[in-house]
Amino acid sequence: MPKGGARSRSGPAPDPTALRRERDAGEWAILPAEGRQGATPDWPLTEQSARESELWEGLWRKPQALMWERYDQGLEVALYVRRLVEAEEPKSPVVLSTLVRQLADSLGLTTPGMRSNRWRIDQEAAVARPAATAVAAPNSARARLRAVSGGSG
Repeated sequence: MPKGGARSRSGPAPDPTALRRERDAGEWAILPAEGRQGATPDWPLTEQSARESELWEGLWRKPQALMWERYDQGLEVALYVRRLVEAEEPKSPVVLSTLVRQLADSLGLTTPGMRSNRWRIDQEAAVARPAATAVAAPNSARARLRAVSGGSG
């Protein structure tokens, strides 16, 4: 059986801050945090359900949608939506959930998918939006243990 290197996720993840860019061939696309603006594309498949419509509209507002539009991936997004709706059904086959995850990766909807596509969401714009309550990282091992255990000593 072959080992390592033959799979898409083998080896270290690409690092957008790497000093040696020639090792990480290709530039990273920086996507605006506010997402894609404008009209949602028409549904390319047959008879769209209400749930498919809801997901379709939401997905085309994401930052990744700019890249889908650039590479004409509307059909791939529609197939992802259709399979996701099927996977949400009770007693759907596990293999369908696996397919949905793989499609999500290829469309850049997951963190590993974003890395493999070399897409990043603009951090400056993301920081400008109101964030959830941040927890300051304790600066010593003892403080970290106290934070975890909830103790004072």
